[in-house]
Amino acid sequence: MSVATPDLDTAAAVDQRVSPLWNVVLLNDDDHTYDYVIEMLGRVFAHPPERALVMAQEVDRAGRVVVDTTTRERAELKQEQIHAYGADWRLPRSKGSMSAEIEPAT
Repeated sequence: MSVATPDLDTAAAVDQRVSPLWNVVLLNDDDHTYDYVIEMLGRVFAHPPERALVMAQEVDRAGRVVVDTTTRERAELKQEQIHAYGADWRLPRSKGSMSAEIEPAT
């Protein structure tokens, strides 16, 4: 009698499907322009300018916006990329990157 063992690729795929998702949340501040937000979202998340503009307007209006929903590992990477993006050269008072947090997606 032989014992069936699960295929490792199949097991990894199942793990990814049941892994909880996480939101990457961009937080508002007054030290970055819309152009900066649109540019950063395009480079970090590959969001097209139209979608990035809607997100920039939402973060300005509501103080936060979900910019991605993904695995925890990728969410942490994207949060780090936002934090490392740098200051907005368009505003002299801008001293650093925007802030972001991650949270479990509901």
